[in-house]
Amino acid sequence: MVLGAVLGLLLLGGAGSASAHAALSSTDPGDGAVLQRAPGHVTLTFSESVGLRDDSFRVLDPGGHRVRTGAAGHADGRADTARLALPGELGQGTYTVAWRVVSADSHPVSGAFTFSVGKPSQTSAAVDPGPTEDPLTATLHKLARYLAYLAAVLLIGTAAFVALCRPPDPAPLRRPLVAGWWTLLAATVALLVLRAPYEAGTGPSSALDAGALADTLTARPGVLLLTRLALLAPVALFLVRVSRADPHRRRGPLVVALGGALAVGLALTWAAAEHASAGIQVPVAMTSFTLHLLATAVWLGGLTALVLTLRSTADAATVARFSRVAFASVTVLVATGVYQSWRGLGSWEALTGTAYGRLLLVKVLLVAVLLAAAAVSRRWTTALVTAPVAVREPDRADLRVPQPAGGPPPEAPEPSPLDTETGAAPDTDSLLLRRGLRRSVLAEAVVAAVVLAVTTVLTATLPGRAADEAARAAVPAGGVLPASVTTIPFEIGTAGRGTVQITLDPGRTGDNAVQAVVFGPDGSLAAVPELRLSFTLPDKDIGPLEADLVDRGGYWSANTVTLPLPGVWTMKATVRVSEVDQVSEERRIRVVS
Repeated sequence: MVLGAVLGLLLLGGAGSASAHAALSSTDPGDGAVLQRAPGHVTLTFSESVGLRDDSFRVLDPGGHRVRTGAAGHADGRADTARLALPGELGQGTYTVAWRVVSADSHPVSGAFTFSVGKPSQTSAAVDPGPTEDPLTATLHKLARYLAYLAAVLLIGTAAFVALCRPPDPAPLRRPLVAGWWTLLAATVALLVLRAPYEAGTGPSSALDAGALADTLTARPGVLLLTRLALLAPVALFLVRVSRADPHRRRGPLVVALGGALAVGLALTWAAAEHASAGIQVPVAMTSFTLHLLATAVWLGGLTALVLTLRSTADAATVARFSRVAFASVTVLVATGVYQSWRGLGSWEALTGTAYGRLLLVKVLLVAVLLAAAAVSRRWTTALVTAPVAVREPDRADLRVPQPAGGPPPEAPEPSPLDTETGAAPDTDSLLLRRGLRRSVLAEAVVAAVVLAVTTVLTATLPGRAADEAARAAVPAGGVLPASVTTIPFEIGTAGRGTVQITLDPGRTGDNAVQAVVFGPDGSLAAVPELRLSFTLPDKDIGPLEADLVDRGGYWSANTVTLPLPGVWTMKATVRVSEVDQVSEERRIRVVS
């Protein structure tokens, strides 16, 4: 039941689009820049290291034809950049650059920008970079990722419970150990197969491409998944050894050290693929992430094992040992959680001014509730350990029942439940204490499931530090911002696809001027009955703010649109293409102070 709740909360919590990816800090040439001569290359700088694919860049000329370019690489050996060499014969007009890279947390990100040589073209190539994820591939990838995480928690936590808490009979825990191992194996294989279509943003059928799979096996995410698969073989041997050992004997230090080394190795395959592997203080961050993951597994997986054990053979000594292990795990979780929060936030303002900070506050409140539940469980544990146990031999006379003459004997009363270690009947107080502890641990596990769901959403949110760095880097030297130019394609029914080119000047907080030009399918200016534009800042629940556009005969404009706060705004354009038909499209734009 607990694992089902965790999985359901994770799927609900992760249903939104992930945003914990590399943020584009700047481009050279800048978006919308007009250059006197053609540049020799384009360079993109991100908030963290990125991986490049063979098709990371597409450059289209003013007519929409693809420009032949050189191979993509990193600028000056910096892993947080991407550079593409351009041919020297670029003509006059507006060029569109569509890009797609893989961020350090293994998620693909994409986008597009434009620059002009000489002077802007009357029209530019309409390029929709598309979603960063194919919906079906993304759903399968998220499910496999969550199953892998849950399996690791179950596997490591149950094994740690058997090795450290020494339950009288580990037989009931063999099933979750086997289930965790096979689930982790299947989920890891699924992640490896889905890696290529996930990065490319294509459907699951492209996973059958042998060339793409070969490329995956040599890239960093693929190597980490292969490492995880290789570790599962010695893990299986270790589990067989631990589950079959005498539960009353202490495990030798070599056995415990081997189990710890295998658990650390598995945790590192996650740490090396997450944000801990990029940014500031990478060695400390990876160590913190590994300890955080292991402490989570030992605590939550151990809770599941304790619930199963309390239903059958748990004794006071086993419960007391887990209480000490859980306390140590909570201490590690708090220490590493504080560090990771500081690393992700970057400033006190981000605690309330960003989605990451607000989610972090929710998690802190839930952790406080979880610690309160753990304190209740600890009191039940103390009462169970210190409670006297009445031990007596069953009296045979109690089992002799008079038999009425001429009739069948009545059913004999059920014998008292016997303690598995002593053969004695535990007293009523001991049974009540065990039942109360089981309920308390179950409540603790449910609250932990909610904390785990919030944590999952938090890891899929752009950290406040990265968002702040990207916003500051977006301001060029001298503090003068170029106009923000956004091209939004829209369908015109059977007539084809048109575009709206929207210029927001200067693209910063305060008053902005808006100009919007509508182009038809053939690239010529198109007259439409109505064009509406609105701006919304979801993080602050601001908007929609309507732009009062006026038809100027060939283009639409608004003299003043006030955007009060910096952030990622959602710009929605609604084009009425006839008296009865209209279409709406949205784009996200960054507004800095």
